[in-house]
Amino acid sequence: MAERLRARGVVLPEGEHRDVYVAGGRITYEAVADAVDLGTGWIVPGLVDAHCHVGLDAHGAVDEATQEEQALADRDAGALLLRDCGSPADTRWVDDRADLPELIRAGRHLARTKRYMRDYAWEIEPEQLSAYVAQEAARSDGWVKIVGDWIERDAGDLAPSWPAEAVHAAVAEAHAQGVRMTAHVFGEAALPDLIEAGIDCIEHGTGLTVELVDQMAAKGTALVPTVRNLENFPTYADAGEAKFPAYAKRMRALHARRRETIGAAHEAGVAIYTGTDAGGVLPHGLIAEEVRLLATYGLTPFEAVGAASWRAREWLGRPATLFEGAPASFCIYPADPLTDLRVLAAPTHIVLRGRVVA
Repeated sequence: MAERLRARGVVLPEGEHRDVYVAGGRITYEAVADAVDLGTGWIVPGLVDAHCHVGLDAHGAVDEATQEEQALADRDAGALLLRDCGSPADTRWVDDRADLPELIRAGRHLARTKRYMRDYAWEIEPEQLSAYVAQEAARSDGWVKIVGDWIERDAGDLAPSWPAEAVHAAVAEAHAQGVRMTAHVFGEAALPDLIEAGIDCIEHGTGLTVELVDQMAAKGTALVPTVRNLENFPTYADAGEAKFPAYAKRMRALHARRRETIGAAHEAGVAIYTGTDAGGVLPHGLIAEEVRLLATYGLTPFEAVGAASWRAREWLGRPATLFEGAPASFCIYPADPLTDLRVLAAPTHIVLRGRVVA
């Protein structure tokens, strides 16, 4: 049941000092009698992890108890809206829990046969891709996810998973189904076909070039760089060194120029959003660290927080700001996160759907 609440302080992104009330699960700026006082602070629309995997760990699907732990870790870090960017597990039960973050699902990963991590994806061939896009579109919440590149064993290096004609047909099918498409891409070679085909988002994007980021900006293609996960590229290289030395060399090179690459995308005007990539090898609850790291790639603190809050919420089709009548999902911080991003790691209160949950 929603509560009657009051919070005072600076409301972002507007930066205005206001008294914010909650009644019936909604924001109001009219005084509410008998409201519980949450104190004073900086009030930020609920954070967004735009690339995570509830229901997934390093070995594949996990049970509901583990899914709950994952969702609670994200919630308690302030991430109240999650784009679940590929999971083999059925997480629909989460929708019935008012105390858990909202999940926007992208269905299950679509990967080339034996060209992705075992037990993660539907492993298919190019002639099947469009049909599987339609299948996952029907099971998703407005997104589908393909694996754009992975290690090709004969080449011993990253290579595109799909021929150009399959990519174009798959993107067209997604849009015909009324959903958006995103793609995992580490390297360079898969990106031109995906961007030319009109894909809506690129995950990771470490192989981007100046020419490609200009095309992305012109087409409105978004980028979720998952900068915390990019720190793991040397580890991935070391793991693949013995069998795939060319891959290892490429991953180290992508890691070395990651800041230049993502910074160039930002300078070109590509819309960038935060995603932790939690749920594979990374734990959940990393959104504050992701924001802090993203700001070291050329974004201002205001841009970095916006990429994890009001801008990301708008991109995902949810209310972006705490306007009169908006759903009451927000975090309160004891100090200004725009002055010190480390503040995001320690919210004093988290309000989800009109209830104090942490």
